[in-house]
Amino acid sequence: MIRYSHFPKLAFLVPAMLAGLILGQQTSSAQATEVVRVRGQVVSLNGPTLTIKSRAGEDVTVQLADKWAVGGVVKASMADIKPGTFIGTAAVPQPGTSLRALEVVVFPNAMRGTGEGSYAWDLKPESSMTNANITNAVDNVDGRTVTLAYKGGTKSVVIGANTPIVTFGAADKSDIKPGANVFLAAQKQADGSLVATRVAVGKDGLVPPM
Repeated sequence: MIRYSHFPKLAFLVPAMLAGLILGQQTSSAQATEVVRVRGQVVSLNGPTLTIKSRAGEDVTVQLADKWAVGGVVKASMADIKPGTFIGTAAVPQPGTSLRALEVVVFPNAMRGTGEGSYAWDLKPESSMTNANITNAVDNVDGRTVTLAYKGGTKSVVIGANTPIVTFGAADKSDIKPGANVFLAAQKQADGSLVATRVAVGKDGLVPPM
């Protein structure tokens, strides 16, 4: 069970630092700018210039905005996947009407409602992101099947026993160092450069799965 009281500032830090990572898709529509999600390992951080070795093996350079912020990604568990919990899950279609989860983010109560809905995601081909409230959870041979309800619809998602499950925790800028696993959503500028205001970093070697 996750006890958010272990992170006394979490209720204030998480929405400010990490909501942009989840809301990148909606923000891009409002600002008519392209959002580029970057996943990989830190190569270097020189002043505001962050270089990341992407999962595709390419070096990606991101300029960090003034007063950029960092938040941690820490392990959660299947025990946290229960009715009443607000989660985000990247998933892909499977035979039938349900989805198969690629990963699950358990949101602290301070982030309940963040990015609510279901929309395209770029983790895998045909993947989607659904941020919604769990209304029902049933154990089965594949793990746990949950019903997710959001404004305008519902989804049935199968969460396998080996599906990565994470939540957000405390971190600071010193965690952004060579070898650290990070995830960020950057705004692509007119000249092609990337600018980010927030970085999510895996704690204790964890790879942010979103």
